[in-house]
Amino acid sequence: MDTLLLSRLQFAAATFFHFLFVPLTLGLSILIAVMETKYVRTGDEEYKRMAKFWGKIFLINFAIGVVTGITLEFQFGTNWSRYSHYVGDIFGSLLAIEATAAFFLESTFIAVWALGWNRLSAKAHAVTIWLVAFASNLSAVWILIANSWMQHPVGYTIRNGRAELTDFLAVVTQPFAWHTIFHTLAGAYILSGMVVMGVSAYHLLRKQHVSFFNRSFRMAAVFTFVFAVGSVVQGHAHGAEVAKVQPAKLAAMESLWETKQRAPQYLFLIPNEKEETNLVELGELPGVLSLLAYHDMNATVKGLKDFPKEERPPVTITFLAFRIMVGLGFLFLALAFWAFWKRKNPGDSPLLLKALLLAIPLPYIALEAGWTLAEVGRQPWVVYGVMKTSDAVSPIAASQVGVSLAAFIIVYSLLGLAAFYLMIQHARRGPEAKEAEA
Repeated sequence: MDTLLLSRLQFAAATFFHFLFVPLTLGLSILIAVMETKYVRTGDEEYKRMAKFWGKIFLINFAIGVVTGITLEFQFGTNWSRYSHYVGDIFGSLLAIEATAAFFLESTFIAVWALGWNRLSAKAHAVTIWLVAFASNLSAVWILIANSWMQHPVGYTIRNGRAELTDFLAVVTQPFAWHTIFHTLAGAYILSGMVVMGVSAYHLLRKQHVSFFNRSFRMAAVFTFVFAVGSVVQGHAHGAEVAKVQPAKLAAMESLWETKQRAPQYLFLIPNEKEETNLVELGELPGVLSLLAYHDMNATVKGLKDFPKEERPPVTITFLAFRIMVGLGFLFLALAFWAFWKRKNPGDSPLLLKALLLAIPLPYIALEAGWTLAEVGRQPWVVYGVMKTSDAVSPIAASQVGVSLAAFIIVYSLLGLAAFYLMIQHARRGPEAKEAEA
């Protein structure tokens, strides 16, 4: 394997691992903040116990997310130095804003929150977790703006062989960025709600801490249902934006080889990338793809054969990632509606509880599939239409990347096992009687 492939594998491995922890941080911080706010408003100690119980899972998750995020950024200098040189004026500026405006705030107040239970008033302590939630989500916003610029570069010019920022406002306000932000955050909130409902289901099935987990379940059910609906609606809007600015990605998502007016949507497809055709096409719905992509059943959708071969994304991976993400998204909508409907007495619905317990891993799969779709579907570009991935890699030996990749896999595997072991053990143990006084 050459330097390019190894560098891509290393960045993909680091990103996938980091993204196992970020979404739960984003959503759980908000749920914990709501729990603390309820404690402040009602004085009910059970809400305080809830915040402490879920807070321990949040802290473990946050710690691993920070560590893996820092090492991920190092790779822009070690493995992707040509990329950093070419677009550092833009990409580096956005990451610098993220670090100064969000990460430092988040890191400061999470320490205050974790250590301040008996040192701050209840109101002041609740404010700190709201600041953590705000900063965590603001951090995600800036990172997604940076990634969206790679997907759809705007507000720049090429000068002296480098991309230079000319319109900061265009970068931070472009529609593609905000579609990405809303869709990604909605996915993170769904994951967080599903985790809380799944853990609650585990204890409710065993009739343990019933009042505690009934409250956790109800809160998460409302939270998840709202964002499951929002994700489906906004996901369609995001797809239409992709059709506008990344037509090759749309064609790969749908395995559409020929340019077609009134392009059909198929209920079942099996793409044959080698032969540039589909082995199976079942359940044709004429004009539906045109309608979904351009809000016009008579619109023309450009097929893959109208793009140069060297500028087409990998079709099979993009096609499958899209279907995994969308299929699971509709499953979450169904589960969230079921949970919302039964939220008053979830213990009376053991089938629902079992389904939610088994579904805990699924939002992780959906989010990783979505990220795969976004990144693989952008290929062969690292900055869409501007710089190819093959031109972005550092001039280093493949052996160096191979050794660091092996080290990453070993260290990250150990970190992941330790983190998930601690979180699962804490989740299974349930709230301790003395948590409120700790």
